[in-house]
Amino acid sequence: MKLLIAEDDRALALFLRRGLEADGHRVLLAFDGGAAVDTFRAELPDLTILDLNMPVKDGEQVLDEIRCMEPDLPVLILTGRQEIETRVRCLDHGADDLMLKPFSLYELRARCRALLRRKREARLLLRAGDLELNRLDHTVARGGLPVPLTNKEFSLLEQLMLNRGHCVSRVELLTTVWNMEPAQTTNIVDVYVNYLRRKLKDAAPGKLIRTLRGKGYLVPNESELTALDVARSAVHAIAASSFAACATEPAN
Repeated sequence: MKLLIAEDDRALALFLRRGLEADGHRVLLAFDGGAAVDTFRAELPDLTILDLNMPVKDGEQVLDEIRCMEPDLPVLILTGRQEIETRVRCLDHGADDLMLKPFSLYELRARCRALLRRKREARLLLRAGDLELNRLDHTVARGGLPVPLTNKEFSLLEQLMLNRGHCVSRVELLTTVWNMEPAQTTNIVDVYVNYLRRKLKDAAPGKLIRTLRGKGYLVPNESELTALDVARSAVHAIAASSFAACATEPAN
């Protein structure tokens, strides 16, 4: 598993990295809040250990930005703050767990294992808006209605949803879904994306599966989908209001 430690105390961060690498994890370090957000966006870690007192951006700001990008990835807060209000606020803003300093490395490793177990279980059911993909049952539904997919279509959608919020290149998809050499010339990825869009009723330019020209394909994260729904609702409301106003105007 890939872990991010956001902690401005370098000695403590290095100590935590050694302990967690002993459990077989790959550990990334960020020593300020800005670097933590950038590293999270670029690396998409399986678990973030986040200190509250950091320069550039404090831990609460980082937590809010992380939750906008990925609502479901686990975050463990580390803090020396004793006031209950801060701890409650962090939990209300999406932290999954919280430990007070000083703490036991033995306990922190156990809490990380528990959070990662829950993450693995949650990743069996992937969601994007009203689209659900069940990796255990190998089924897909949109708006509660089943969507029959071939094995390759399912694998393609699974890869896109596992990387939700991040662009997946055609080369990556050729390698992971079709086990093909990147050097091979083929448009099979584009063909199967079109198959998926038709079956999911994902009209162009694609709300659920977006094309990033020259880069690949992307399934947006939840905050982007919600913002798009709000914007579309506002446009529809304005259009309906204008139509109603025109309909009630007296004829000349």
